[in-house]
Amino acid sequence: MLRAHLVEDIRSAEVGAAELFGWDGLMQRAANALADRLGELVPANETVLFLIGPGNNGGDGLFAAARLCGPARAVQVCLLDPERAHTAGLAAALGAGAELVEEPADQRWVVDALFGIGSTPGLKGRAANFAAWAEETRAHVISVDVPSGIGVDTGTVPGAAFAARHTVTFGTRKLGLLAGPASLRSGDVDLVDIGLADYLGQAAIESLEFADGSLFAQRLRPETTDHKYTRGVLGVLAGSMQYPGAAHLCVAGALSGPTSMVRFLGERGLADRVIDRNPEVVAEAGQVQAFVVGSGGPDEDGPVNQALAAHVPLVIDAAGLSHLPARFELDALLTPHAGELAGMLDCARAEVEADPVTHAQAAARRWNATVLLKGPRTIIASPDGRLRVNLSGTAWLATAGAGDVLAGFAGSLLAAGLDAFDAGSLAALLHGVAAERVNPGGPITASGVARALPLTLADFLQGAEA
Repeated sequence: MLRAHLVEDIRSAEVGAAELFGWDGLMQRAANALADRLGELVPANETVLFLIGPGNNGGDGLFAAARLCGPARAVQVCLLDPERAHTAGLAAALGAGAELVEEPADQRWVVDALFGIGSTPGLKGRAANFAAWAEETRAHVISVDVPSGIGVDTGTVPGAAFAARHTVTFGTRKLGLLAGPASLRSGDVDLVDIGLADYLGQAAIESLEFADGSLFAQRLRPETTDHKYTRGVLGVLAGSMQYPGAAHLCVAGALSGPTSMVRFLGERGLADRVIDRNPEVVAEAGQVQAFVVGSGGPDEDGPVNQALAAHVPLVIDAAGLSHLPARFELDALLTPHAGELAGMLDCARAEVEADPVTHAQAAARRWNATVLLKGPRTIIASPDGRLRVNLSGTAWLATAGAGDVLAGFAGSLLAAGLDAFDAGSLAALLHGVAAERVNPGGPITASGVARALPLTLADFLQGAEA
């Protein structure tokens, strides 16, 4: 599982580590690791331009530049503010043979060492000009710790910021490297150990990995004594005669998960069509351990109220999100996309997309429910403050019906005994991995994702590689 921390916690950890290594020792550890990674990334015949800001981030860059200098490597340094450059670092870089330049020009490989985790989001002045130059010239940017200009603790990008292809980050990941629009500017993130691990507290955000199957295997694998009622029964209230496909896809997602029975309780005519396609589905009311409701359903409160009356955990998707109770008194997972969450919170879609973490957390508190906010980096926010982000998936997953499959699969995990936070987190992870597997690098369908989910779940529980 990946973990990221907030700036305040990282600063506290740095104080603890500095007592062991010294402040200069911490900087040297970071600079050496950065130089090693740059040596691997940048071709030997390419000039490397270091854009250097004030403070420790610039110091890390300057000491790394000094180490990178050599007979076969041209290194240049451009200072944002010469009067505030790290004195010892600048002396080391120039002494090792780095060339001081006034402005960037035609360099292809650029190290962004302008601002670290303590800076205000959004670049201004000359720093913003540097970021614009890098974007216009399509320079290969490698950021030091974080891309300069991003909201490190929020994942936002409120102004000019660098878009890195690689980020070398120190000690721990940062929230902005995993979540929100900022994470899409971080490129491939390399975490290097500089000795903070023993001093870090609770993570601000987590991300499940495909290697985490052992965390769930005992809860999801059936025992030899289990039968269809002990493995979990899921009730489905999805689809309509207007959107019959949503019923089929939600049921397909549900059948792809660990639950042992699906009860489809939608319209009778639709139920007959669902059973024709999936004869294992039961179209009669009865005991269920969880409900999924709303996918492709009618815009009315009946289905949600029917599910609530069962007093079991539930997933609410799509049309159901317009008919929520004031607050939930049971375990609930809400699965909006940005537009739906904007409607729930009475704000603009652009506001949600600009700051998905804050809006997902606000909705989780407002309804006392776990919120799975679908997007490029899906956010899972619990009302108790826990936060996860999903990193699996492909842009091809933005396809009709994918959300219906996700809702059904999450409902299956909920019926099998996971709580809403784990069910949402695991559903997002495996839904994304299944999508990656269906047709690597090409278009996919929601039905294809559903078909890939059973084997994906099996591999996950058995510890196979994605």
